[in-house]
Amino acid sequence: MANRPLDPMYAVVFFDALRVRIRDEGTVKNKAVYLALGIQRDGTKEVLGIWIQQSEGAKFWLGVMNELNHRGLKDILVAVIDGLKGFPEAISAVYPDSEIQTCIVHLIRNSLSFCNWKDRKPVAAELKKIYNAETAELAAKRLEDFEQGPFGKRIPAIVQCWRRVWDQVVPFFAYPNEIRKMIYTTNAIESLHMQLRKVLKTRGHFPSDEAATKLIYLVLRDITKRWTNPPITWKLAATQFAIRFGQRFFAVEI
Repeated sequence: MANRPLDPMYAVVFFDALRVRIRDEGTVKNKAVYLALGIQRDGTKEVLGIWIQQSEGAKFWLGVMNELNHRGLKDILVAVIDGLKGFPEAISAVYPDSEIQTCIVHLIRNSLSFCNWKDRKPVAAELKKIYNAETAELAAKRLEDFEQGPFGKRIPAIVQCWRRVWDQVVPFFAYPNEIRKMIYTTNAIESLHMQLRKVLKTRGHFPSDEAATKLIYLVLRDITKRWTNPPITWKLAATQFAIRFGQRFFAVEI
C-alpha cells in the first residue's frame, strides 16, 4: 500500500486515527494508527495509506503529505481532519490549494464527551443549530447564543472546543448541501474503523509496528474488495464539486 501509485486528484480525503496497542522498547504503548480514505472523481472510495505515528505533530504529518505527493497525488480538493496539532500547516505546505475542514462528527463527539448522559441529547440538538446554519455568520451567532445559554455557561469547554478549530469549521458553511453531506458524515471511515476494531480487539497487543501494519493492511484488503459502487448521492455532489472547483475537479495531469 505504501508504494502504490495514486490518482492525481481526490475530491475528499478523510484523515482519521484509531488506537492500537503495540509493544515498543519493552513496554506496550497505545499508538495512533492513521488512515487516509480518499473519494475519487467517480465517487468510489480508496484507502490511500496507513501510518503509525512516530514523531509529534507537524513533522510527522509533513512526512505523510510528502509521501502522498511522491506517489502521484497532486491535489486534494477538501481535506477532512480531526483537529490534530500541526496537521493544517502540513497539508497547506504540500497542498496549498486544499480546503481544510474539521470533521464535524468528531467535533460533536468531543463536545458531548464533556456532558453527562442526561444532557447529551439536548446539547446535540443545540449544536445541530450551529452546523446546520446557512452561513458562517449565522453559525458564529448561534455559537455565541450557545455560549450565553445554560449549557454554554455550565460547560464552557464545549465552546472552547469549537472556537479552537473555528477556522477549519468555517469552510463547511460555504458548501452546498450535497458537499456538506459528503464531508459531514464520516460514515465511510467510521464503518471502516468498526470493522478493523472487530479484528484488532481479539489480538491483545502487537509485537511491533510492522506486525500491526501488516494485519491492518490484510484486513483493509478484504474490506475494500467490496467497495465497487459510489454512493447514490454522488452525481449531485460531483456536479457541485465541478461548479465549485472547476478545472481542478477534472484535471487528469496536474
